[in-house]
Amino acid sequence: MSSFKIFDIAGSGMSAQSVRLNTTASNLANAESVSGDPNQVYKARHPLFEAVRANLSKDNTTQAVRVRGIVENQAAPSAHYEPGNPLADTQGYVYSPNVNTVEEMVDMISASRAYQNNVEVMNTSKDLLLATLKLGQ
Repeated sequence: MSSFKIFDIAGSGMSAQSVRLNTTASNLANAESVSGDPNQVYKARHPLFEAVRANLSKDNTTQAVRVRGIVENQAAPSAHYEPGNPLADTQGYVYSPNVNTVEEMVDMISASRAYQNNVEVMNTSKDLLLATLKLGQ
């Protein structure tokens, strides 16, 4: 495997964690939104990652992390009795998303640290490659 492939691998990890951070931010931004229809209320979204390792030839191996898709949480929304709310349905209920803010904050911290780890991998690899080049001087 080429020494430069590490940059592709760490870059794909950074890209995947960026998608994870964006979906978490979207979930947190919509955590307090309400709807009068349980089918129209916001559903928490989470990225689905896939590890990719494809042998294209004997000496050329592609490795990466890929976002396979974004899945919606299928948990039922929370119903709150608020007959004075203009969004309330005919029975007086409004529905809140199935977003757990504590889990989302933990997910955000985890994604941020994973992104930071990939940056450190890239910086360390760069430093090692520069040190290797200096050996020839």
